[in-house]
Amino acid sequence: MYKKLSIKEWAVEDRPREKMLVKGIRSLSEAELVAILIGSGNLDESAVEVSRRILASVNNNLNELGKKTINDLRKFKGIGEVKAITIMAALELGRRRKESEPDEKPKVVTSADGAAIFKPLLSDLPHEEFWVLLLNRNNLVIDKMMVSQGGLSGTVIDVRIILKMALDKLASSIILCHNHPSGNLIPSEADKEITKKIREAGKHMDIPVLDHLIIGNDAYFSFADEGLI
Repeated sequence: MYKKLSIKEWAVEDRPREKMLVKGIRSLSEAELVAILIGSGNLDESAVEVSRRILASVNNNLNELGKKTINDLRKFKGIGEVKAITIMAALELGRRRKESEPDEKPKVVTSADGAAIFKPLLSDLPHEEFWVLLLNRNNLVIDKMMVSQGGLSGTVIDVRIILKMALDKLASSIILCHNHPSGNLIPSEADKEITKKIREAGKHMDIPVLDHLIIGNDAYFSFADEGLI
């Protein structure tokens, strides 16, 4: 008859909390960190074993894990709604930590500068989001703001909202950015059309659109670099 082991009877490698206290948090594997989040496994597996299975399903890629939904995580034996929410909350905290701005406002000179700001925000999202980066006359970042959030294949953009954001913040120029969850960086005809529309509107308000970035996984596409803006 199967006898479920108590935590004290687990092998040392399956007791990540104790390992962290003795060796420090950097000594823990990603599976052990996830195991701390979920707290317990199921009748057949320890928390670490369940965590290894979850990570194996995304090829041990935390960016891919960040795209999983609550329902995706609940498919694993031993992962209920509360544990799934805990995992997602931890990944969101990590995402927000990456996007936290330093006290000094960054300066955007190249497309890579803009992409570095948006990659932590958008590279691993399972849905599309459209953002605008607001710059002053010295190309220092005033603010970055989400314009809209959509589904897997698109999001609705209101040009008036973008210009109002720029006017409210007294921005001298703007950079547009959205992500392609599929990872395909090629701009669609809709992407080109909305870029042209916002650029034309910006000209009338003396707020130039410097670039439109498309973020996909760990890469990006720049309209400016490709001569499309």
